[in-house]
Amino acid sequence: MIVWLNGTHGVGKTTTGALVQRLIPDSRVLDAEKVGETLMDIAPGLPATDNFQHWPPWRPLVVETARRVLDYTGGTLVMPMTVLVEQYWREISSGLARHSIPVRHFVLHADEDTLRGRIARDTVLGPDSPFRLRYLAPYAEAARTWLHAEAEVVDTTRLSPAQAARRIAETVGG
Repeated sequence: MIVWLNGTHGVGKTTTGALVQRLIPDSRVLDAEKVGETLMDIAPGLPATDNFQHWPPWRPLVVETARRVLDYTGGTLVMPMTVLVEQYWREISSGLARHSIPVRHFVLHADEDTLRGRIARDTVLGPDSPFRLRYLAPYAEAARTWLHAEAEVVDTTRLSPAQAARRIAETVGG
């Protein structure tokens, strides 16, 4: 099974994902961003883009990587990864379905003021990360138009990452 943690950048997917992994027996974290980083390392580079998810190979490589890891290890993969383009989510989820891999799709959500506060205090990308701030509007649009309807929403506005992780793990039976 895959436990996919979606949501905008800065909402706490990576932190929550590590905590979820500890609560679900026989689970591992697979960060699909590493697939994008591999594509970014190709030399000479692939066509210019502001987001590696726009490269067509990224989505099937995420599916294939997850499938191969699950074939090798079994268990559960916890995958913290923002996907805000509906077509990209459809490609990934249908690719996983073709391999009969069940997916529990969660969206970590927080109101915009809370997100801005978290981004302002971020110690990884630095305070007020332009990268993270740039995705607030696209996240809000995806949430309004498709994303929240496609996932189990966990409102983290008033939850700690540990509380969110417990809620997710309990939901999937961990």
